[in-house]
Amino acid sequence: MGAVVVAFRQPVNDVYAYLSDPARRPEWQSSLRRIEGLRGTGAVGTSWIDVTAVGARPAMEVTEATDGRVWAEIGRWRGITAGLRLEFEEAPASGGGTTVRATVVVTGRPWLRPVSWFLARLAPYAVRHDLDHAARTL
Repeated sequence: MGAVVVAFRQPVNDVYAYLSDPARRPEWQSSLRRIEGLRGTGAVGTSWIDVTAVGARPAMEVTEATDGRVWAEIGRWRGITAGLRLEFEEAPASGGGTTVRATVVVTGRPWLRPVSWFLARLAPYAVRHDLDHAARTL
């Protein structure tokens, strides 16, 4: 999948703090109703359960967190694995804003390949929508 790139007006540290805080995800992620069982603050190893609008409840875990630069998570639910990696970069042309580059990878067990293929094709659109919403909310 190609990367999704979204511009934010806020500085890198503010955008990173907002997007890397699992407790704030329901504010901007359209598929998410709430999170449960949050353990941690967004650092590597932080875990929680996403409670989604469609009933999926993936177990989530932060896999990478480089303050102000990179934040990544992985979610697993019933044989489907989805990874999201966010890269943060100062956007000097925007007067102190931030560019966020998001990459999503979706895989599935062999018998779920058609489902994971479909989800992988949908993911960039959903991620762009959610990050655009986050940029407006923040």
